Amino acid sequence: MLMMELSAEEINKVMYQYDKLHVSLNGVNEISDAIVRNYKQLGFISSNHILNDDEVRNSIDSIMQLTMDAKGARLQFSKTESELQTIEERELALRKVYEFVAVDEQLRSIAYHPSIIGTISRIFGEDPKLVQDMALLKPPHGGGEKPWHQDMAYGPLTYSKAVIGVWIALDEATVDNGCMHVIPQSHQEGATPHYAVRDWQLCDSQVPVEKDILVPLKPGGALFFHGLLYHGTPSNFSSMRRRALQFHYAPASAERLGPKEYKRMFTNDLTGAEC
Repeated sequence: MLMMELSAEEINKVMYQYDKLHVSLNGVNEISDAIVRNYKQLGFISSNHILNDDEVRNSIDSIMQLTMDAKGARLQFSKTESELQTIEERELALRKVYEFVAVDEQLRSIAYHPSIIGTISRIFGEDPKLVQDMALLKPPHGGGEKPWHQDMAYGPLTYSKAVIGVWIALDEATVDNGCMHVIPQSHQEGATPHYAVRDWQLCDSQVPVEKDILVPLKPGGALFFHGLLYHGTPSNFSSMRRRALQFHYAPASAERLGPKEYKRMFTNDLTGAEC
């Protein structure tokens, strides 16, 4: 059966597994050289306690303030803004806040947090450059799925060297409310064609769902992951919010790919294959 014919609840059951939980580290001090080397094989590192309680609380406050006054940041709602009359309606319909680093000092400080920049520099072996900033918001009782994908298949992240995504939980990210799911070692498959199905995504039939591992995180915990790692988040049907920050960094020496190279890597233009 095509996934397009399934409900969101059914897609959650078919496309995601819930029995394999990754155990995160307990702070940046536990990210040893061996862990950094293992990143190259596994495709990700996760650790709680990257941000402290004040940093988490202040980041949530900043995002909620941008909901009402964007100050130049960009907002993406699931409904037209004219339909949203109250603060609560705006919050529950808000899916993404992005391009906020230039206008919000608190969120800019997180993007350049020493624990984050230090970890990425160790993985890259050179200085990183910030290339994307966003907050990803999954409200309770139906916050939508982000299907399986590779981040470098999205235009702003098409670089000549692998980018690193940093996904930071602001609420506790759990099995029930849409924590990150990853396929370990899938980055080793290289760039994979994406298709416009429920989103710009990997073909559902190409995802080895049986290898799915969940990465639950406490508020302030972070997932560092390779730009070609297969990952996704199911819909949130729980009563809990799931708010997260996500930043992407490229090595300072990396250059943007041209359109032809992007098409060769992330589309089916050369093969004509269909999803």
